[in-house]
Amino acid sequence: MAAIPLVDLRAQYVTIKDEIDAAIARVLETTSFIGGNEVRGFEEAFARYQGVEHMVGVGSGTAALYLALAALGIGPGDEVITQANTFFATVEAIIQVGATPVLVDIDPRTYSIDPAQVEVAITPATRAIIPVHMYGQLAPMDRIMEIARRHGLKVIEDAAQAHGAEYRGRRAGQWGDAACFSFYPGKNLGAYGDGGAVGTNDAAIAERLRLLRNHGSEVKYRHEMVGVCERLDALQAAVLSVKLPYLDAWNEARRQKAAYYSAALAGTGIVTPAAHEGSTPVYHIYCVRVPGDRDSVLRALDERGIGAGVHYPTPVHLQPAMAGRGWAEGDFPHTEAAARSILSLPIYAELTERQMDEVIMALGEAVGVPV
Repeated sequence: MAAIPLVDLRAQYVTIKDEIDAAIARVLETTSFIGGNEVRGFEEAFARYQGVEHMVGVGSGTAALYLALAALGIGPGDEVITQANTFFATVEAIIQVGATPVLVDIDPRTYSIDPAQVEVAITPATRAIIPVHMYGQLAPMDRIMEIARRHGLKVIEDAAQAHGAEYRGRRAGQWGDAACFSFYPGKNLGAYGDGGAVGTNDAAIAERLRLLRNHGSEVKYRHEMVGVCERLDALQAAVLSVKLPYLDAWNEARRQKAAYYSAALAGTGIVTPAAHEGSTPVYHIYCVRVPGDRDSVLRALDERGIGAGVHYPTPVHLQPAMAGRGWAEGDFPHTEAAARSILSLPIYAELTERQMDEVIMALGEAVGVPV
C-alpha cells in the first residue's frame, strides 16, 4: 500500500480544486491583497460559524494569542495561567507581552487543563487563564469560567485546534473574553500559509485588536497606539472562505474515523482519546498512548510508510528556551508521562477505511498486541 501521511493536504485540495483556484484567481485579478472584501467577508462568516459577534483576522495563531493578551491590557507584572501540555506558542505569547506564564498540569484522561490546579495556582498577580482546547476538544469551560468569575480573571481560549468543536452546546469564543484560532495549513480549517483570528463578543476588545494588528492605525498614516503588522492577507481569507462551508462535514468525518479507530483498538492496552461529558470534539489530532517504548513504535510505523507524529514530545517547561524560569523535570507529572507515551495517528476527512485498517494493523504489530 502507498504511504499514509499524518495529514494529506493534497487529498483535500483535489476535492475543492476548482473553487480554490477560482478564489485565488479572483484575488489576483482585483490585486486587493491586504484587507478588503475578502478579509471582511471571511471574518463575518467565521464569526457566524463560531457564534460570536466579532472576528478579527490576524497573521497567525501565535499572533492571535499575543494580540488577545495585548488587547486585554495584560503585560509586565501580570501572571497568566495555562497548561504545561501545549504547543510552545501559548507560553511564547504570554512572554512576548511581558507577562509571566504560570503552568499547571493536565487531566491525564483528556489532556485538558486541570481546573483544580488552576484554582491553586492563582495569586494576587494573576490576571488571566488560557485554557487550551487540546487536540480539538474544548476544555471544561464551565468550571474554568466559574473560577475566573470568582477571582475576577480574564479568559482567553486557545482554540488553535478546535474550529467547530463544542462543549455543552457552545463553541470556542462563546465562553471566554476572547478565543484565538490558527489557520496553519494542517488545521481542520487551514489556509495555504499562515493565518489566524481572534473571536470575541466584546466590541471594545475587537476594536483594539483591529488597531493593534495594523500598526495601531485605523486611518492611513494616523496611529492611535503602537501596534504590530499582523494582518490576515486576502489570499488566505479567500481560501478559508471556500473551505468554511465544508468544515462541519469534514469535522463529522473526523469523528467517524476517530470512532472507527477507537472501536478497533478497544481492549488492546492502547489508550484511545477520552471526551468530557457534554463535549463534541473535532479530532484535530487523534492521540493515543502506547505501552512500552513509544519511539520504537514510531520507527516501526515509519518503516511501514505510516506518518504518525507526537504532539508534543517535549513539554513547554522542559524546553531549552524556558531554562532559568524555575521549572524542572517532575514538576508536571501527567504532562511528562503523556509526552513519553503519546502518539498521533493519521486522521483527516479523506482517510479511507482501508488506510485506517493498515494503520491499525501496523500499530498492533508495533506494540505487540492483536487487533
